[in-house]
Amino acid sequence: MHIEFRHLRTIKAIHETGGLARAADTLGITQSALSHQIKGIEDQAGVELFVRRSKPLKLSAAGQRMLAAAERILPEVAALEAEFTGLVRGSAGRMHLAIECHACFEWLFPVLEGFRKAWPDVDVDIRPGLAFDALPALRKEEVDLVVSSDPEDLPGITFLPLFDYEPVFVAATKHPLAQKPFVEAEDFRNETLITYPVERSRLDVFSQLLTPAKVTPKEVRQVELTAVILLLVASNRGVAVLPDWVVRQTAYGSDYVTRPLTESGLTRRLYAAVREEDADLPYVAHLVRSARQQAVRLQRAVPAA
Repeated sequence: MHIEFRHLRTIKAIHETGGLARAADTLGITQSALSHQIKGIEDQAGVELFVRRSKPLKLSAAGQRMLAAAERILPEVAALEAEFTGLVRGSAGRMHLAIECHACFEWLFPVLEGFRKAWPDVDVDIRPGLAFDALPALRKEEVDLVVSSDPEDLPGITFLPLFDYEPVFVAATKHPLAQKPFVEAEDFRNETLITYPVERSRLDVFSQLLTPAKVTPKEVRQVELTAVILLLVASNRGVAVLPDWVVRQTAYGSDYVTRPLTESGLTRRLYAAVREEDADLPYVAHLVRSARQQAVRLQRAVPAA
């Protein structure tokens, strides 16, 4: 067989779009040319890659194997291309980050360690974005990337999606609310809520749930470290709301449980905000890609009990 990168891109595009016409538009070729390409691949392989007469078009077992190869190989090729581009354009630069997500420091440190090794000539610094207005600082070129869950329509700034997460309710296994399948805003009214030491407007539990419902907890206790928050929750000293990946990553003990916020749950998205002219810089693309990969590893971690 003679498999080319374009064949892998074809399989991936058809899988993602669900049809030949949309895939052809995505790839910038005619539907006829795409059909001939598929037939050529199948003739070489001796197997059908798609389940015929299925809508949307579905991959066969052989097609799934080829898709898996495409999803593994194409990102590596893209990363290699970006690194080679960096050799041409220069690998030196500056990457000063601001983080508006208090829980993101521990998640980002492994990413920065790998980035430091890959781009030794890029000056890396990190600042807590909660201590100043990070996005205006980004526009003024005081920082180069802002990790935020609150995208804004700002001229010259682009928000690159990193990953989606779910803010979840955390309580001791013996807490009455732990017996509920989900919790709502009203459930917090008589509770001690343990949070990170940041403004309420920057906490998902307030911005997405409590403030719209005009509910105020009996007490709000601020704690710096995630492990301490979970320790207090497990001791039934209060309840908390944390990103699902934070609970997975920390996994402190088994004396607490997580529950969705509202019956349908809440979903939030984390972004990397950068200046538009910097978005295609090789080292910026590398950092964003590494951050996404780290997020996938965290999402796949075994959840706490």
